[in-house]
Amino acid sequence: MGRVLTKILPGLLALVFLAGCNRKLNYRDGQYRSARDMVRLKKGGSRMSGRTKTVGVAPGGAKTKVVTRRAPRMGNATGTLASVIDAARSYQGTPYLFGGTTRLGLDCSGLLQLSFGEAGVTIPRSSNEQAAWGDPVKNTDLRPGDLVFFGASPGSRTITHVGMVTVANNEGIDFIHASTSLGVVENSLESDYYLSRFIRAVRPRL
Repeated sequence: MGRVLTKILPGLLALVFLAGCNRKLNYRDGQYRSARDMVRLKKGGSRMSGRTKTVGVAPGGAKTKVVTRRAPRMGNATGTLASVIDAARSYQGTPYLFGGTTRLGLDCSGLLQLSFGEAGVTIPRSSNEQAAWGDPVKNTDLRPGDLVFFGASPGSRTITHVGMVTVANNEGIDFIHASTSLGVVENSLESDYYLSRFIRAVRPRL
């Protein structure tokens, strides 16, 4: 028995060591991540973090929705648009409320209407009306203040959600919006969740 242990013990120790190394290689910000997430972290720095929310339970397990969030970054807007973005950011943490237009609760288009209104600019109320209030812009040419529109599911062409770009530079694009699950929050547009639902963008006519 002693000889058997002597022969297999080094192999077991090697496996334990390798497993420990692999776990450390995929460990960041207090949690283990997939190889794909690690690549994104290396490209985007430590600003990206995942938040997982259970949205429904089906036989055999739970369905989850992962929304990638970024810590707020310094904006690079000027003039009226800088004021609009500052106003929108002042609502961060406000819960989502369908039809809401106050700090007690906001929906996505209500957030933008209030934020532009505080800067002295009147815009339409609904996301579909807001999508027509501006000039179309390519997603490769986005800049702060542009409005971005999304569908309810990947590939949908029906607008159900709107946000506003707050930062656009070589580190990425952030936008602020009233999320149904998280309230008013700033996210990265490059996350798979939002890119798969992106429909169009417009530049406000100021």
